[in-house]
This record gives sequence, structure tokens and C-alpha cells, in this order.
Amino acid sequence: MTSAADKEPLKTSNFLRQVIERDLEQGTYAQRKWAGRPADAAQHEQGQGDPAKIRTRFPPEPNGYLHVGHAKSICINFGLARDYNGVCHMRFDDTNPEKEDKEYVDSILDAVKWLGFSWDANGTEHLYHASDYFDFMYRAAEYLIEAGLAYVDEQSAEEMRHNRGDFGKPGTDSPYRSRSIDENLQRFRDMRDGKLDDGAAVLRAKIDMASPNINMRDPAIYRIRRATHHNTGDKWCIYPMYTYAHPIEDALENITHSLCTLEFEDQRPFYDWLLDALSEGGLTNKPHPRQYEFARLNLTYVITSKRKLKQLVDEGRVAGWDDPRMPTIVGLRRRGYTPESIQLFAERIGVTKSDSWIDYSTLEAALRDDLDPKAPRAMAVLDPVKLVITNWGEVMGSEDFLDACSAPVHPHNPELGRREFKFGNSLWIERTDYEEVPPKGYNRLYPGNKVRLKYGHVIVCKGATKDAAGNVTEVQAELVPDTKSGTPGSDAVKVKGVITWVAVADALKAEVRLYDRLFSVPQPDTTEKDFHEELNPDSLKVVAAYVEPSLASAKGDEKFQFERHGYFVADRKDHLSLPPNGGEGKPVFNRVAGMKDSWGK
Repeated sequence: MTSAADKEPLKTSNFLRQVIERDLEQGTYAQRKWAGRPADAAQHEQGQGDPAKIRTRFPPEPNGYLHVGHAKSICINFGLARDYNGVCHMRFDDTNPEKEDKEYVDSILDAVKWLGFSWDANGTEHLYHASDYFDFMYRAAEYLIEAGLAYVDEQSAEEMRHNRGDFGKPGTDSPYRSRSIDENLQRFRDMRDGKLDDGAAVLRAKIDMASPNINMRDPAIYRIRRATHHNTGDKWCIYPMYTYAHPIEDALENITHSLCTLEFEDQRPFYDWLLDALSEGGLTNKPHPRQYEFARLNLTYVITSKRKLKQLVDEGRVAGWDDPRMPTIVGLRRRGYTPESIQLFAERIGVTKSDSWIDYSTLEAALRDDLDPKAPRAMAVLDPVKLVITNWGEVMGSEDFLDACSAPVHPHNPELGRREFKFGNSLWIERTDYEEVPPKGYNRLYPGNKVRLKYGHVIVCKGATKDAAGNVTEVQAELVPDTKSGTPGSDAVKVKGVITWVAVADALKAEVRLYDRLFSVPQPDTTEKDFHEELNPDSLKVVAAYVEPSLASAKGDEKFQFERHGYFVADRKDHLSLPPNGGEGKPVFNRVAGMKDSWGK
């Protein structure tokens, strides 16, 4: 059985593919060698020819759970490496000791694997940490000092900020910029040895304080920060800045195409400046990696700021990082999204250089296209009211008689078999399937109208009982004899309406969580309004539902199409299958998506 994702073209044209194909055609990296592990230029030169045609990397900082935007990046980096006989490295950019945690490391590895990707290639596990390269980064920093390309600046943070200038005014040289190489080396070693206080000094690259690109005005590349690092402990009290560390990591790992989002475009000149300097000095390989930027994912009704998502978790606005309303990968997984649907979504939206908003319905459509060919079907009643067949005993010979009915597990895959359920004198139907005075075009139950109960019999509505408040408490109908689905002559009675149902006799009670968009506006957090004010107060509705007995064996994370309602998943955390011989269980199903797009409405 194939899914819709299998039928999609594997390669959507995008500018990154064009860049890679040009480099492969020109042999840009064909002569590079690989030491079998990340290494400096001398070690790589002792290695064999690089077996990877290209090398990409996915380099998250382990300071939070990955979200749908990261999923796009994962699919791009790992997908392009797969398509061009390359390797994608899994790398943790753990240069900030204060915000990182092993919990996040573990969750990131799990997310990448769940999405269907691996960092194992050519007999090697390409799992790396930026902190593994701290020794080399320090060595590279001393080289820059010795080459007259870096200096220790002891201005205050406020003085540096003031002297940096702005877009209309060039920066002013630091009074420490003209220090001798020997003095800079000594002060940098004092920083390393803990002889200076936190914030007392930084190491800066010496480039051009008048550059129109403010990022090139002698950017800081090392800072003093006494903090225990999750990987290196207390070995270091100085840490490299991200913009310095990242290109070095790429170079040591022989990355060919360093793919990142557009906010790093202004950093590309420094990326190239640094790697030009280090490769000229013989420290890193030639030709060095190249950075290419693509538009980040902006998804409607979603925010992807890790800081603000953490706020929602910490404030109890959501039930954790894996709350099914969250755009985190663990949240999407618990909501019921599949790896195939997310890969299909990433392929469909493509890769561009311009920022735009992608409608959430595009993600849901990818999910439906993946699930429709393979999700088992089931009937469920989410807002139940009782339907009583008043002539059941007269027609069937006994009020207690239960008629055996069945339906295909999947309408287009008969090999999956059939599901069985009973039809009796009392059924549960949707409250909206009865109207005392029907609106125009309404073909369901109202006094005198006939409908077919799907996979069962035709009935004619006789009326309903109401409580003192006017709410319907029971609907009454009569069975039309000889109309059971699948029996000879059953279609002799013509009806316009068909409704779903479950029998009181064998229906299962279930908790169904009806999730909606987390935010009530299409582009949250894009105005001066506090993003909390844009939260959707109706993003979760929990209902006591009845589902057909075939769902008694549903396992956590198993997806279904509840006929007419949409796609649902057995909650991977709270769902408990019913024991085979009876007993207590707690079936819990999450709505993944409706049958039709509701996001634009």
C-alpha cells in the first residue's frame, strides 16, 4: 500500500539544488580529503578522498524543543544529503553553557530520528558537538592574534556599543585596537586562565570599524563566562561566540554547503572572512564551506520563538512541550502528525529566498494526503443523544435482539478486512443530526423524514423528547423493514440522508480532545500587542464521546479516520487500550484534522 507522499515527485526544484548541482558539475569539492572525523587541514590531508559528494549539517542549539521550522531545516539538510549521495551531520551548537540541557539534547535526537533521518553514513556516526572543538577554536583565536587579525578589548559593554556606530555613522576604533601582538596574546591567556572577571574583556576580530555591514565592525569572538558546561564541565571560563564558532565547526567537519535561514545573511561576510583567514594560515581545509540562506518557515496561527514557547509551558498555558496544540515536533507527533506528512509538507512548500507566510491548511492537507490511503475507518459520536427504535421488537422479534453489522476497515483496501459492530433498539447519534424544524437543505432526522444509518438500516423519524429547558434528550424513530445495508432489496427505499451512529449495546466510552488553533489571529506576535492576548481561548474542547467497538484494541499513536469527523489519533501519553477480557481502560483520542480545511474560515 502506498501513501500520497510516495506518489509525490521526490525533488522539487529550488535554488539550493541548483547550487549543489553546479558545484558537483564543476567539481568544486571533488579533491577534498576526509580524515574520517572532524579535523584540521593537516589531519584531513592525511586522509582519503571524501566519500561524501556533499556534506550538510543540522546544528541546533540544545536550549529547547525543536519546532515545525526546525522540521523544515531537518528535511532540507538531511534530504539534500540523501538526494546527492552526501552526508548530513547532526551537530549540537553548544557554545552557550547557561541555556543548554541534556533533556533538550535527547529530545532533538529523538525528533530527527522520528522524522526518518539518520546521521550514520559510510560506517561512521556523524554526531558532533561544537564543544568538542573548543581546543581548536582557542588555537585558531591565538593564530588570529598572531596574524594581527584579533585583539583583546577591555572597554565596557556600553562603550563598545557606543563606539560601534550605527547604520548612518561609522564606528570608532577601540583604544585597545593598537595593542601589540604579544600584549594581546598575554591578555587573551589571562582571560583563559581566569585572571579577568566576567565581562571585563572580549576578544574581537580586527576587520573594519567603518564597514557598512555593522557585523564586520570588529565583532566579538570570545567572552569570559564562568559557567559549567554540560559537555566540558568547568574546563573553560571563556567561550566562543556563535558567529565565530559556527564557521569553524563547518570547516572542521568538511561541510560543503552550510544552509541556514535568512537572518544569518548579514553574517555571511564574516563567515567567509574568518574561513579565508584560517585556510590561508593552513588551519582549515580548502576550498572552505559556503553559506547559503533560505527563508525561514512562517506558519499561520503559530509562533516559533523558543523563548515564547517556553513561556507558554512555564506559565501553564499549555500542558508541556508536547501539548498537541504546540508547534513543537513532539507536539505535532502527539497531535497525530506523521513523519511522512511533515516531509511531504516540507517538499511542497519548497525553498525560497523570500519570506512569506504559509497557511496552516497546507500542513493539514499534507497530513490528510498521507493518512487518507492508510488510516483505518471507524464511527464515533462526539456529541451524543440517544435514538430509540420504537418498533425494533416488533420487526426483529425481540427488544433485546442485536443485529450484526460490518464495514470495511478501509474502503479502498479490502485486504485490511472488516470491522464488526451491533445494531440494536437504542443507538447514539450526533445531536446535530436531529432538527425539529429543519433548515433548508437539511436531509437528516426530522419528524417524517427517512435516513439511512450507515452500514445499518433505514429509519423514519417520529419525533423527540425534550427536557424542561427545551434540550432534546431522546429521538424516536421506526425501523423500515428489509433495508439493511448489503442485503437484497435494501436500496429499494430511497433516502437523501446518511448518518453515522454507534449502538448503546457495544459502544465504548472515550475521551475525545478537539484541538483547534492555539492562536486566534493568522499572524500572531507580529504587532505590539502582547502575544498572550492572541491566544485562542477555545483551542481545546474535551468531550465524552462514544466510539465503535473496533477501537477497543487501538494502541497509542495509532491513527484513524472517524467517518465524517476527520482524522484522530490515540493519544500516545494518556490513551489506554481496553483489556482483551474487559476491565478498566481509558481510550483517549486527539483530533488531528477535520475532513476539510477549516483554517481559512
